[in-house]
Amino acid sequence: MIAQLVPVLFAFGANLGDRGETIREAQRALAETAGIARFAASPLRETIALTAAGPDPDAPRYVNGVASAVTTLDPHALLDVMQAIEAEHGRVRETRWGDRTLDIDLVLFGGRVISDDRLHVPHPRAHERDFVLAPWLDLDPDAVLMGHGRVADLLDRIGDTTVPLQDDRGAIRGRTAPRDTGALDEED
Repeated sequence: MIAQLVPVLFAFGANLGDRGETIREAQRALAETAGIARFAASPLRETIALTAAGPDPDAPRYVNGVASAVTTLDPHALLDVMQAIEAEHGRVRETRWGDRTLDIDLVLFGGRVISDDRLHVPHPRAHERDFVLAPWLDLDPDAVLMGHGRVADLLDRIGDTTVPLQDDRGAIRGRTAPRDTGALDEED
């Protein structure tokens, strides 16, 4: 059986430590993961922290970005990879929308809708997050968020409070062909 290549979109955020470098390290790890290919990352942007109580200008500012790729991994296996990378960078889950060393969200997984106790795709709040939409628009000016419309229109509607990260060292680009996972070319 030949594995299907599914387009995916990741969102990244960090407001503790070396935020930009942490995100770039996480992006490199994803780009080098077996079963992930055609990895392309947006420029990074900075924004005010968003907490459960709303925007908090006194909290450490966030750095955010997105990346597109294709994968042969199933959505939960991909989530496991993402959470392992978060853990490697010291991610703890104590406070909802609290400060964090690294957050990786799966915004899109092909055209699939997934809603279970571990994963919700498309990401339920991506359409109202300028820190997802602005870097996504940087990466793909024609982007469309399934169920919500053109990313440019969504960002126009909510406004853009993000600013380009001044010390961004450049976008990460990954392999153009998937690394052999043993599932890509096997036949039943």
